Amino acid sequence: MLDIGWTELLLIGVVALIVVGPRDLPGMFRTLGRVTGRLRSMAREFQRAMDQAADESGLKDAAADMKFATSPKSLGLDQLKNSARDFQQSLRDEYQAQGDKGLTPKPQETTKSGDLSSDPSVELKSTEDDSESPTSSAKSDDKDAQK
Repeated sequence: MLDIGWTELLLIGVVALIVVGPRDLPGMFRTLGRVTGRLRSMAREFQRAMDQAADESGLKDAAADMKFATSPKSLGLDQLKNSARDFQQSLRDEYQAQGDKGLTPKPQETTKSGDLSSDPSVELKSTEDDSESPTSSAKSDDKDAQK
């Protein structure tokens, strides 16, 4: 709590013995113990009063509702986690089956920046010329078919 070690307590005791004196030291520690006990009881009463006020205002109910609303189970994250685990297991099984046949999966190269323009297997099309896009050619084919 106060993070006082044994060496600090020993130093405080020696200083108290020198300052107060050996005759009055037991009385001082007795009074200190009583004051500490009263402070602790006041803190407990305060804590009980705050808990009671929270119960009366419905704060605990709101906290419980908030905890339930943000739980992974209520958000469906547990189902997502299970689905991801099943998918990962199916991929492992598939790779092991391919490994048994002598096939090895080809590793996918990724760039650090995530830029796909440097990947030769990815073909990027320009968005400037819409006439060559697959959707625009399909639209023009539909128009020709209607005529």
